[in-house]
Amino acid sequence: MGGTFTKGLQALNTKIQDDSSRDPLDDPPVPVPPDPRLPLTAKQVFNISKSWKGIARAMETTGITMFVKLFEENEDLITLFKKFQYLQTQESRMESLELAQHASIVMTTLDEGIRSLNKVDYLIDHLHSVGKFHTKIAGFRKENFWRIEKPFLAAVKETLGDRYTENMENIYKITIRFILETLSKGFDLADEEMKENKVLTNNI
Repeated sequence: MGGTFTKGLQALNTKIQDDSSRDPLDDPPVPVPPDPRLPLTAKQVFNISKSWKGIARAMETTGITMFVKLFEENEDLITLFKKFQYLQTQESRMESLELAQHASIVMTTLDEGIRSLNKVDYLIDHLHSVGKFHTKIAGFRKENFWRIEKPFLAAVKETLGDRYTENMENIYKITIRFILETLSKGFDLADEEMKENKVLTNNI
């Protein structure tokens, strides 16, 4: 038994010596640099992913709050939504099932975007697809995407409360602007494709 213990100590000493001979710069491995297309650091991605869990637990409520605030500041936008353009008061909008359903759809897009910050290729393709889809909505202009920024931030702040620190506000601002910019790019791409197809059709 004593021999086994001695051998164990010798093995441990050998491991310590081997570890001490390593170049300290080799440990830990160098982290993968963030994708240059994403305007967030690795730490910011981690922070918003963690913070977003609080929003995910109150997705519908946050979405409704966002849209109520959106229409308060942009009454003209409600005309784009036939299902609930008749809602003229804040109370009726808060209680509307139709508005809640649409808010959930939009929040699902934002949720998918924030959950995919570590998969930039997929994220950009997904947001481009959503942006392209909006070209099919009569009367919708890409500038309308940007009107959601302030209501989104206000709704997130209301849901998170004290957890919405100055640092988190900055991260959410960077993130929503990146998402809206990418949606707008998708809208433009669809517009360009339609123009190209029209030219090709006219030349046939």
